[in-house]
Amino acid sequence: MPDVLIADDHPLFRDALERAVVSALPAAAVHCADSVDKLMAMIEQYPEADLLLLDLHMPGARGYSALAHIRGQYPGLPTIVVSGHEEAQVARRALAHGASAYIPKSTPGDEIVQAIHAVLDGNTWLPHQLVGGEIALKRDEADVAARVASLTPQQFRVLTMIAEGQLNKQIAWDLGVSEATVKAHMTAIMRKLGVNNRTQVALAASQLAVDPGAMQPFPDDDSE
Repeated sequence: MPDVLIADDHPLFRDALERAVVSALPAAAVHCADSVDKLMAMIEQYPEADLLLLDLHMPGARGYSALAHIRGQYPGLPTIVVSGHEEAQVARRALAHGASAYIPKSTPGDEIVQAIHAVLDGNTWLPHQLVGGEIALKRDEADVAARVASLTPQQFRVLTMIAEGQLNKQIAWDLGVSEATVKAHMTAIMRKLGVNNRTQVALAASQLAVDPGAMQPFPDDDSE
């Protein structure tokens, strides 16, 4: 029985994806998560899962960050990105980051079924209107993606919280750890990203945003 993971925080679309999966794979066991934290726990529970359908935007994810991290930690897990973005460039970047398919949320159910079959057959898939054009990342984005892929799951959680503008004390509270532990994670994150301070961490993370120009400024953390 194949295990299929769905990560999307919109209940209606999550249900639509589940219906498409069951239509494509009637015997599949479908497991759902509505945040990256829950997704990571779910992947640990089903390490031999056959397929992941991943929303670009959900709690704990900014742009391609979760995709880059998951592809680094679980390279054998085929991943289909789903998103409300209809732009060809967004889809091509997803494939360049290691996704096997890109499904805009306007895609009809029968085409989602086609995408699932294509990916499980070892192929890539894009809707016909997005096919064509170069699939490559800028050097800086590819470098950041590789560095994010090297983070541990807890370091990745801290990174996403920094990208959301949270201070150390807020991160410590949310994770149930001490500020000293958060600072230790920060040190490791800065070393792996090749940067020297919190602002540079946030700027590096912004390389993986769908629209880096729309990123908001990040507060300094006086507790560091």
